[in-house]
Amino acid sequence: MSAPMESAAMDSARRVADAVLYEGYLLYPYRASAAKNQARWQFGVLVPPAYTATAEHPACQTECLLEASGDALLRIALRFLQVRTRTVERAEGSGHRVVPALEVAGETYLTFDEAVERERDAEVPLAEVLAAERIYEVGHPAQRTVEPLPDSTGRIVREDRRLDAVLRVRAEPVAGPYGLVRLRVRVENTTDWADPDASRDDALRCSLIGAHTLLAVEKGAFVSLLDPPEWAAAHARACVNLRTWPVLAGEEGRRDVMLSAPIILYDYPSIAHESPGDLFDATEIDELLSLRTLALTDAEKREARATDPRAAEIIDRVGDLTSEVLERLHGAVHTLRPAERENLPWWDPGADRTVCPETDSVVVDGVRLARGSGVRLLPGRGTSRARRADAHDMFLAGRHATVEAVFLDVDGVRHLAVTLDDDPGADLQREQGRFLYFAPDEVEPLKEDR
Repeated sequence: MSAPMESAAMDSARRVADAVLYEGYLLYPYRASAAKNQARWQFGVLVPPAYTATAEHPACQTECLLEASGDALLRIALRFLQVRTRTVERAEGSGHRVVPALEVAGETYLTFDEAVERERDAEVPLAEVLAAERIYEVGHPAQRTVEPLPDSTGRIVREDRRLDAVLRVRAEPVAGPYGLVRLRVRVENTTDWADPDASRDDALRCSLIGAHTLLAVEKGAFVSLLDPPEWAAAHARACVNLRTWPVLAGEEGRRDVMLSAPIILYDYPSIAHESPGDLFDATEIDELLSLRTLALTDAEKREARATDPRAAEIIDRVGDLTSEVLERLHGAVHTLRPAERENLPWWDPGADRTVCPETDSVVVDGVRLARGSGVRLLPGRGTSRARRADAHDMFLAGRHATVEAVFLDVDGVRHLAVTLDDDPGADLQREQGRFLYFAPDEVEPLKEDR
């Protein structure tokens, strides 16, 4: 397997490609014992062609359009993960026995299938693939490594199964006056497979996982398939993409790089600047995953670290997040145009300065409640009963809280933002504006001497 291709055009899209590669690789709580981490569900799985126990396919195909001169140069990077078996074996007598876990000198070692990145790069003049299909062999031999554990207590055995695949590249001119070229990149798993009814876990060890391609061109430009110019729209619709979809990638406005991924993206996908690192679940909210990870017990964190080195990196990174980074994760406002008026409070989008959550109040049971007032929470009481469907209410009923603000929504309805008096994180929630919200009839005023 060749080393990753060094190219500024390719590197600009690699961060998004890495997110695609590891999407679903290991999910919160990042522990091997979690049911969701005992079955891999990643996208872009290409199984051996003779494996038929599931509906997964052995090949994917990308077709896209290209405007290019006769001396254009294509660069293609096929990237995927291969599952590697990692077993922990305890030393017993003259031999070893596989065990689920082993504690050695305060460290935990777990039996778990990890993954290794694979990449196959190809560089070819466009003229060559216009003349004939080029086929590039992709493969990795079977191998086995043994790592002894301290004090001769056991060992870690890692095994790679043999994997074979091919990368097929072909181009053909498109009829018409525009000089378009249709580029086809097909990836096929060609690994020999003897047992069509084997378990999926076994087949995955000879599969391409998260398979995708990065395509770059010199002296040429790709055409967007999502938003093609009118003169190319019909040709764009005629492109046949199987289990993968190409989009323009890299710096917005450039057209020299495409990412063809097993998930549908928009042109110029990007990672949010606020994101401190990959969490292997781009469909989730970074802040939510980070806060949940921080809430893991020490024992759970130890297991996650022992599950996979990438999980250990997540645990350590989240544990080192500063308050400034956490605040950025809470949300960001990206201004599309300069504000016409400055120095207005955020809750005042117009000229109405009569609304101020920090000073507004509402009367409940004859008592005026405002910021600083004490209340007892009674979720689901009164007219709010029909609106409530929250299982967490049972943990909040009867607890004492402090009103932090009184909000008025677009329908003219008042809402109380509160923090719990017995919550040790109340100060942090107050600083970050993270409150619990209740209707006025869901609280009961407390006496001043509470």
